[in-house]
Amino acid sequence: MESIFHEKQEGSLCAQHCLNNLLQGEYFSPVELSSIAHQLDEEERMRMAEGGVTSEDYRTFLQQPSGNMDDSGFFSIQVISNALKVWGLELILFNSPEYQRLRINPINERSFICNYKEHWFTVRKLGKQWFNLNSLLTGPELISDTYLALFLAQLQQEGYSIFVVKGDLPDCEADQLLQMVRVQQMQRPKLIGEELAQLKEQRVHKTDLERVFGANEGSGMADQDEEDLRRALALSRQEMDMEDEEADLRRAIQLSMQGSSRNISPDVPQTSGTNLTSEELRKRREAYFEKQQQQVGPPGPSSHLWDRPTTCPGALESSPAGDSRSEEDMLQAAMTMSLETVGNDLKTEGKNNSC
Repeated sequence: MESIFHEKQEGSLCAQHCLNNLLQGEYFSPVELSSIAHQLDEEERMRMAEGGVTSEDYRTFLQQPSGNMDDSGFFSIQVISNALKVWGLELILFNSPEYQRLRINPINERSFICNYKEHWFTVRKLGKQWFNLNSLLTGPELISDTYLALFLAQLQQEGYSIFVVKGDLPDCEADQLLQMVRVQQMQRPKLIGEELAQLKEQRVHKTDLERVFGANEGSGMADQDEEDLRRALALSRQEMDMEDEEADLRRAIQLSMQGSSRNISPDVPQTSGTNLTSEELRKRREAYFEKQQQQVGPPGPSSHLWDRPTTCPGALESSPAGDSRSEEDMLQAAMTMSLETVGNDLKTEGKNNSC
């Protein structure tokens, strides 16, 4: 099929495509066909002038446009016929009484030219097979011998004029190749307009798919962003809870220190509860435990190790691991005792006030 010459439609140059597909090569151009058309116009003008250049018919003829060509690229049957005479070929109307009397089977012919209104195309035998070389098709269309007569009859019913090409066509590569081999066509060619419409539909469908996929990707990104935001909010709430717990602990320590400051020895310097350093806090704990030691007295043999207060800052660090508690445990015990002391002091003050 690749060896078959097939010109596709350009503008309204179907007569040019029809001739070149028939002859299997670029034999004619629009310029050459226009020259033939002008020659035919001049011959017609000269015949009309024989009746007198002043006659009404002649003046009317001059005012009319050419009947052999127009600006769109259309050429008449006379132009096509004269172009084929250069190659010794002539056209005979297929459904004319003269040809029908010959009773020739269409498959015994070599080629046909078909015309409907302003469109021309060729049906030609190459090798041992027939092909529809219509320039409106995307490629040559294989026609079986049994279908050829039906195809031509169908064209006639649709209003086509069919011409039989008589004479020897020039040799071509496709004809020589197809004399040796037969081809099969798995898929028939489409009309160029249908192919363009299908390509356009495919592009529109592809655009719609890309739009849908893009929306889905955007939705996926939005879901991921929403999930990240929820995670960030959860972490923020955890940090806020931790900060609140630390703030509550600091307030409890401050209240504890403020409440126990009433029982701390006057020799221990007083510092604002809101600006306590770790050293001041340590000193206050030591003063508090010294005060408790003096009130309770030395611990008995049954006293637990964690009930024994530390009397100096270095004792906590130098004590064995089994005989001392961590600073956090000491702080918790101090807070508990301080809160009890504060509660007792408040009860005492309440009794005094009531008296």
